[in-house]
Amino acid sequence: MKSLAGMAATFLAVFAVFTAQLAWAADTQHDGYFTTDDGARIHYLHAGTGSAPALVLIPGWTLTASLWSEQLQRFCKDREVIAIDSRSQGASSIMLSGNTPERRAQDLHALMMSLHIDRFVLVGWSQGAQDVAAYIQQFGTHALAGVAFVDSPVSAGINELDLRKAFSKAILSGLSTYAREPADYSAGMVRSIFRRPLPQAQLDAVIALAQHTPPAVGAAMLEADIFGADRRPALQHIDRPAWVIASGNSPLLDAQKDMAKAIRGAHLVVVPNVGHAVFVDDPPSFDQALGQLLAASDAVPGP
Repeated sequence: MKSLAGMAATFLAVFAVFTAQLAWAADTQHDGYFTTDDGARIHYLHAGTGSAPALVLIPGWTLTASLWSEQLQRFCKDREVIAIDSRSQGASSIMLSGNTPERRAQDLHALMMSLHIDRFVLVGWSQGAQDVAAYIQQFGTHALAGVAFVDSPVSAGINELDLRKAFSKAILSGLSTYAREPADYSAGMVRSIFRRPLPQAQLDAVIALAQHTPPAVGAAMLEADIFGADRRPALQHIDRPAWVIASGNSPLLDAQKDMAKAIRGAHLVVVPNVGHAVFVDDPPSFDQALGQLLAASDAVPGP
């Protein structure tokens, strides 16, 4: 058993780290808002300055920019880092329309223009991977310095029903559960994405934010993400450094390996012993892979 002095020293060390993190957030990170042409008020977190291409981080289904807090701190030393609450998620407006990757890509494009960011690395996790593909389909790669798809293959649209039958069945059967018991469904979803235990207060906060998205809107988002469009053609147009960062435990790992093969020159990084939230469960491994992408992207000449 630790001595009282040892326990006190441990407490003080933890407290020092915690207060340092709070001080960093207060001094460096700030909230921003942007209103789209259809009236959605989009919330984002912003940190850093610098001449390197900005880093733009997109969260997963019903989740929020706050999950990217470690990456906001880690990569803001020489570039702007922006983490987005997609429409109908987190502190952004709940919208009854436009809850698709295609419309979220337009929101992203307009946000970058409003911030006068003309060169950026786009990172999409889970649902966000669909937004990356939708962005490329609509706007090309002119403004992109690099891309990363995190633990999700790009959707094949209605073809998912044939290509990934078990996965499609799980999604469609889960929608009825979500409609009946949205709070329990959201809580179960959040708990399932982490393999490393989170402090209970932090877990409860993530669950509460996920439940902010109304079930009818969340269901429409999920259907549009997975079955709404075949976004695989976007992969053929990627001519920038591209990383596919996957959990070794992903049920869609083979699909992600196939996606990496479909992208010219893509790098596949498989992180072992993590859940779906790769960047939360193992920040050092994820940040190493993302740092490699940023180094490759920084070396690409601008347009």
